[in-house]
Amino acid sequence: MLLYLDMFHNIWYNIGMFIKLTKSGKNEYAYIVRSYREDGETKHEYLFNLGRLDEIQNNPSFERLGLRILELAQSKRAIDMGKMSEAEMVNWGYLVYKKLWDEFELNSVLEEIQKCGKTQFSLSDACFLMVIEHLLSPKSKLAIYDRQGGYINLPEVKLQHLYRALDKLDLHKEALEDTLYLKRRNLFNKQVDVVFYDVTTFSFESVKADTLREFGYSKDGKANEVQVVLGLLINADGYPIGYELFPGNTFEGNTLETALEKLEKRFGLRRVIIVADRGINSKINLKRITDRGYSYIFASRIRKMGKKIEDLIFDPAGYNEFTSEKDGTVRYKVVDYTNYVTGEEGKKVALAEKLLITYSDRRAKKDRADRLRLIEKAHSLLEDPGRIKATNKRGGKKYLKNTGQETWLLDVETIARDERFDGYYAIQTNETELPATEILEAYRTLWKIEESFKIMKSTLEVRPVFHWTEPRIKGHFVVCFLAFLLERTLEFKLARAGVEGASPERIREALNSLNFAEVEIDGRKLLIKTKGTELSSKILRILRIKHPKNVSTPEELTL
Repeated sequence: MLLYLDMFHNIWYNIGMFIKLTKSGKNEYAYIVRSYREDGETKHEYLFNLGRLDEIQNNPSFERLGLRILELAQSKRAIDMGKMSEAEMVNWGYLVYKKLWDEFELNSVLEEIQKCGKTQFSLSDACFLMVIEHLLSPKSKLAIYDRQGGYINLPEVKLQHLYRALDKLDLHKEALEDTLYLKRRNLFNKQVDVVFYDVTTFSFESVKADTLREFGYSKDGKANEVQVVLGLLINADGYPIGYELFPGNTFEGNTLETALEKLEKRFGLRRVIIVADRGINSKINLKRITDRGYSYIFASRIRKMGKKIEDLIFDPAGYNEFTSEKDGTVRYKVVDYTNYVTGEEGKKVALAEKLLITYSDRRAKKDRADRLRLIEKAHSLLEDPGRIKATNKRGGKKYLKNTGQETWLLDVETIARDERFDGYYAIQTNETELPATEILEAYRTLWKIEESFKIMKSTLEVRPVFHWTEPRIKGHFVVCFLAFLLERTLEFKLARAGVEGASPERIREALNSLNFAEVEIDGRKLLIKTKGTELSSKILRILRIKHPKNVSTPEELTL
């Protein structure tokens, strides 16, 4: 058996890999190690563990592997080392997303879109390559083109076809969105569809504005860069329904109308509860929602609801308690509230609402810390008054007041007023028959859309966007939307199978661990499978994807 180890060592050493024996305690272990140079230094990467040396010796399975390598190399006992190429690592873990791509029948969808024009290249191949790179190794389109050989058996795509695919996606974004929604329509089979809506911003490494990229309030603190505003709709399970892009200077509250039209006219949803945060809560938006026969659950602006509501908030009578893992002990009370919005011909329309008021010590602690941070920023502005005028009101400027002669002072009255509300939060809804617990649960589920933005901004690295024409910017977001849909689908498949801790980051790591070391011997390619992670094995099992052989040729490869 040591003879086989020596043979493997000689074979792999010449392709940048070798067998290394390491002693741990009383035992010796054999590892396949890859040698490479980086920054002028030789480094080693452990590819997989062959096991304990005493268990390898006289192991029939290991012997069969050795014989198979020799057979594939067309040699009975030895290999001509001078005819063996260096090893290249190629990924096959992308096939997990290829299976989900096929479940959505995206090849067929994109083939239909391709027929709408004179496109000669494969739109599906170009789109899939860009989606895979967003999921496994986000980079620019030029880098995607240069690296596409890193995936086994993927058709080659020309660079100009990647860019032209973005133009095509922009033209057919709504048709693609509608088709994907219909394929998942079974998710909307409840009597009431709860839809979550929120807005975020995506910045560009540029200060050049145009009809789409504009300066505006950045949710990432990038006030010195142009941006676009994105409004995202997801369902109660966290699946994306659709999105819209708006110019970067669009106020988030003004984006809801487009989302509502999408739900009603394009998706035909008739019974919907819109759940959103305070930024979307305005009287005009409440009217837009109720005019369509929809309902809403919104975070409330309790500081602006008048003294009568304030008295109810601070009156200790009527509060109940429940315990939350996230918020600890929470006190809450429900009060009836009439909200007046302006209807047709300037007439006021009364909306009967429930106002669900909550208080928790944990939230009070957070509110206090947030306020102290803003006060600190306010003091910093007072030290440099020239910055105050250009500063956004949402920052430290909130706690400054102008005496009328360009002289600014700390607004102690506003600070004291805000302090009274530490720990208090309110949710308003026109679903007056819903129990308080269901209202709370629906609103608390809003974190799923915040998590969606986090995935898009960090894991998929949607921003900063490096495209400069409007069609390609929009096409880029279609690619990101497709990648997000596949990533979320995989997450939920794993969750339903009881796999815990399968975050987007861990999923990416797991799929990037599924590789072949590809070598060439006498003109024949040989694929040696590297060791994956524990999570990658679970993913393959749940999606019913077979492991390839440890050693095979491209012709034998069945994936």
